[in-house]
Amino acid sequence: MLCYTKPKHMGYSHPATSRDRELQLYIGGKWRESESGAVRTATDPATDEPIATYPDGTREDTHAAVDAARSAQPVLERMSAFKRAELCHEIADAIDDQFETLVEWLIADQGKPIASAEYEVNGTSQLFRIAAEDVKRDEPPTIQSSNRNKRVYTMRKPHGVVGIVTPWNFPLSIPAEYIGPGLAAGNALVWVPAPTTSVVAVTLAEVLAETSLPDGALNLVTGEGPVVGDEVVSYDDVDAVGFTGSPETGEAIARAAGAKPTLLEMGGNGPVIVLEDADVKAAAEAATGGCYTNAGQVCGATGRILVHESIHDEFVERVVAQTDEMVVGDPWDEATDMGPLNNDGVAEKMDRHVRDAEERGATVLQGGGRVADAPTDRYYEPTVIDDVTPAMALNREESFGPVAPVLTFSDDDEAIELANDIDLGLISGVFTASLARADRFVDEVQTGIVNVNGGSTYWEKHIPFGGHSGKKSGIGRLGGRHTLEELSQLKTAIVDPGADPS
Repeated sequence: MLCYTKPKHMGYSHPATSRDRELQLYIGGKWRESESGAVRTATDPATDEPIATYPDGTREDTHAAVDAARSAQPVLERMSAFKRAELCHEIADAIDDQFETLVEWLIADQGKPIASAEYEVNGTSQLFRIAAEDVKRDEPPTIQSSNRNKRVYTMRKPHGVVGIVTPWNFPLSIPAEYIGPGLAAGNALVWVPAPTTSVVAVTLAEVLAETSLPDGALNLVTGEGPVVGDEVVSYDDVDAVGFTGSPETGEAIARAAGAKPTLLEMGGNGPVIVLEDADVKAAAEAATGGCYTNAGQVCGATGRILVHESIHDEFVERVVAQTDEMVVGDPWDEATDMGPLNNDGVAEKMDRHVRDAEERGATVLQGGGRVADAPTDRYYEPTVIDDVTPAMALNREESFGPVAPVLTFSDDDEAIELANDIDLGLISGVFTASLARADRFVDEVQTGIVNVNGGSTYWEKHIPFGGHSGKKSGIGRLGGRHTLEELSQLKTAIVDPGADPS
């Protein structure tokens, strides 16, 4: 059994050691308590030590946030696209200026290691810069009319008030995927973060509050999803909804949102497919990285590895060797590759998936349980499981933990059938030396993105990202101008200039 690695070096200081934080809601440009006065205690997932208190928001708090957004939205809409771009760049600068603070609270609140936290904070400011540049290049089409006296042109207009519900695995960058384009398009926003990472969400809002963001343009309501999340999604005065999270929650949000425009990113389960002509070393490295990045808590994680039977042994040997090199330990240690899972629910799901696989005949080659001697039982061993079959939960569901499940296939037809035979379809990878075979997999694998000779976690922030139709991985596309389009509406003007008065 893997043992916990104690810290050897700490390049950052745990922020909770320097001050106690009593956080508030951010509504209409002001910090305030919840209407009920109730608070919740946030704890460090790596140690279970309290780090702050935050408000347990109510439905009435959500109404107040929506009202504030409604008042602020015309201010944003009247700003030129270039002025909103300046605002987004100002926000990005502010994030960069508070880089260390955001990294420290991200580690303390989410549990990810230093390098992962630094990467996320860098990506968060980048997302605001991308939105700033995309909105300046927005060029909706002019359309030809059958009537020579008509002029038809289109423009992008904001939805109005957009409700945003975001998860705990990337609690800064995923909100930025919505907030940046949302503001750039002229919307006012009501943001409900995940309860288990509300502290770092408030920290980001504190950074944004010091910019020239108009009062009410961004409102933050913390609390339980079934209360404040449900209210922001279903409330009549919210015009559109953005959500990233589980398929189960996403489907509930889609039902609650009704006819509102929705942008939903709802998770996936790989796969990475390794054909017999692949570069096995490169494939094993990419697949292993995709399984263990952020402790597997990634919507594009390599939740399944499909390997041709002829190269199975070599591939698995490489994955086991790379897994053996993973350092699991204190997220404040620069040597740590993988910290704790964020919450008890995802650890329990890992237990259930591993147990189901073992009971159905799979072979646990490495890991398979909680890390010994760790400060909390949320530390999970990097786990390699062979002989996985299609009926197992590891294959059919998103584990969202550090696991490398290996299935085998005998030919391309079987690989494609295995890849498509689940109800998730977000992002996949295929490794092959044949361009013709790669083209077939791109064509036939039912995921929104297919990476050729790349793992399932590879994505760039301006590239369209979302689920395949017929699957439960979401609606719409995140990424660059595609998010901007989702968070705005196309309006058409048909102009008849009339007779020439001369």
